[in-house]
Amino acid sequence: MKRATIYDVARQAGVSHQTVTRFLNGFEGIRPATRAKVEAAIDELNYRPNGAARWLRSRQSNRIGILAHRMELSGPGRIIAGATTAARSRGYVLDIASMDGEDADSVDAALDVVMEHQIAGVFATVQTYVVRAAVAGRRIDVPISIDSGEGLTFSGANPRSHPGRLAADHLADLGHRRVAFVNGPAVWIAAEERRSGFLDVVAERGLELAWEYEGDWSAEAGYRAAVELPDGVTAVALANDSMAIGLIFGLAERGIRVPEDVSVIGMDDAPESRFHLPSLSTIRLDFEGEGAYLMNVLIATIEGEDVDAVPAYRLPELVRRGSTAPLSAAGR
Repeated sequence: MKRATIYDVARQAGVSHQTVTRFLNGFEGIRPATRAKVEAAIDELNYRPNGAARWLRSRQSNRIGILAHRMELSGPGRIIAGATTAARSRGYVLDIASMDGEDADSVDAALDVVMEHQIAGVFATVQTYVVRAAVAGRRIDVPISIDSGEGLTFSGANPRSHPGRLAADHLADLGHRRVAFVNGPAVWIAAEERRSGFLDVVAERGLELAWEYEGDWSAEAGYRAAVELPDGVTAVALANDSMAIGLIFGLAERGIRVPEDVSVIGMDDAPESRFHLPSLSTIRLDFEGEGAYLMNVLIATIEGEDVDAVPAYRLPELVRRGSTAPLSAAGR
């Protein structure tokens, strides 16, 4: 019989796993009714905190090293925010080492920094193939978590390609047939996978990919793409929201209306995308949930808990707003 985990206790008590962790750490600010539910669940499940974890804490090995790349971008920054919240709720302290994920020497230097300290594990935001190769090439004697789509389980496409598939399906459903795609840097794993998902649906649904452009995730890149966008394209998908906002601005300077002349959809659901004019259609990604999932997997590994019991995070989902509209035979 598998030993109960804090996630089992949380489900039994009807509370979050953070509440269970606070209870186990002796936090006094838990309401009596909640405390009673947690105590009852612990007794019913015969839950016992992991001895190895207590040993780690007693030796002050409750630090986790984070390798961070491009934290100013919406996705990486929100992944780290979710991971930080999850680690703090489990009593861990984070050492963050910033790196240039497109420079192997920078990645090695960041690894050197975190490995100099007594750490229980490493959390790496592997946004590029350079980081993936550098981490794989190093001997790391503590558990390591590498961000991925492993927290998403569903039949069909690679979870990382799902945003591109959703964007292409949305444009096809609106009747668009001649479409374009603006991607992030090719060295980024997410860029390749979002493009792959988009192209898969383009082929499956008989669309024409009329034009592609490689940007750098910035609004400026989207603006530059707008200058070069060829005539006859009725819809553009972009691999993040910042580039989509820049594209809309650039199209406006050319006298091209969104969505009347060209529909535009981004990816990420960055906070500002809702407040643009027109408001940006996008693919919502659960970055905070991904960060929390990966950190909880890492901590479960450190503490000898059942990794499979860590709750998954949410699937990408379409957020339809004002920047996409059906293809109008009269207006196009």
